[in-house]
Amino acid sequence: MARIGFIGTGQMGTGMAARLLAAGHELKVYNRTAGKTAALVAAGARSAASPRDAAEGAEAIVVMVSHDEASRTVWSGEHGVLAARPTADAFAIECSTLSQGWVLELAAIAHSRGMRYLDCPVTGLPEAAADGRLTLLVGAAEQDLDAAMPLLRPMSVDQLHFGPVGAGTAYKLIINLIGAVQIASAAEGMALAERAGLDLDLVARAIASGQAASPQVVRNTRRMADGDHDRNVVFSGRLRRKDADYAVRLADALDMAAPFGRAALAGLDRLLEAGLGEQNESSIVEVARAARRPPSEQSEQSEPSQPSE
Repeated sequence: MARIGFIGTGQMGTGMAARLLAAGHELKVYNRTAGKTAALVAAGARSAASPRDAAEGAEAIVVMVSHDEASRTVWSGEHGVLAARPTADAFAIECSTLSQGWVLELAAIAHSRGMRYLDCPVTGLPEAAADGRLTLLVGAAEQDLDAAMPLLRPMSVDQLHFGPVGAGTAYKLIINLIGAVQIASAAEGMALAERAGLDLDLVARAIASGQAASPQVVRNTRRMADGDHDRNVVFSGRLRRKDADYAVRLADALDMAAPFGRAALAGLDRLLEAGLGEQNESSIVEVARAARRPPSEQSEQSEPSQPSE
C-alpha cells in the first residue's frame, strides 16, 4: 500500500480520498478549509498543515482543486508540493479540471523534479466519487499509467488513456464545453416554452423521454422547471464558466473559431454578472428568460416589406 498526500477535499475530493483509504492506502490530507478533512481524519487519514506537509515522504500526490490559480498555489506556492521531498519517482496525479497550458507547464516542472506526472481529470458526480465509479481521463506516458493503476482503480470504474500529458485535459475541456452548450440551449428552450405558455414540468418530462435527453439536459431541465438552483449545488455556474473559458482558450490555441462554445461562454458571463455564479448551473435559465431581441432586430421585423417590382 502507498503513502499518499491528498490535497483538495471538496465534494469530489472527499469521495476519492475515502476510496483510497478504504483500499488500504495511507493518506495525509490537506484542504484550505481545514474542517473539510474532518470526516477523512475520523476514517483514518492524517491531517496535513500544508500541501508541502501532505507531500513530504509521499509516494504519490493526488490533487483535486477548482482552477488554475488554486492548482498553482498547491504545487508551486511557498508551502506547496514542489517544496516537499516526496520519494524518488513519486506520482504527481492532478485530477483537477485545468487549462491545458498550465497542465503542460506543471508537468514539465514535475518531470524536472523526478516525478511521474499523470494528467488525470475525472468525469462523474460526487456520489460517483464516493462509490468509486468515476471515469478517469488520462494523459500520461503509458508506463507511468500502468505503474499508477493500483492508485487509480479504487477511485474509478474506467481509466481512458487519451495519449501523452495534456490529452486527458483536452478531452475533459471538450466534453465540458459540449455540456455548456447543451445546458445553454436547454435553458433557451425552457424559457421559450415558458413564454409560449407550456407547462414546464411537462416539458421537462417530455425532454427526458426524447432524443435530446442527455444526462446534462435531463438533470438541468428538471431543475429549471422546479426553479431549484440554490440547494444541493452539483455544479455551479462559476465552475461551468471556468471550464468553458479554458475550453475556448484551447480552441484559440488550435486556431478554431468555436462559435457555439463562445455563445455559451457569453451566457455564462451574463450569469455571473447577475450574481448567480454560486448557484447550480441550471440557473442560466434566468439569463435566457431575461434575454430580449435587440431593438434593431425588432424594428427591422416591424417595417413593412416593400413590394417587388
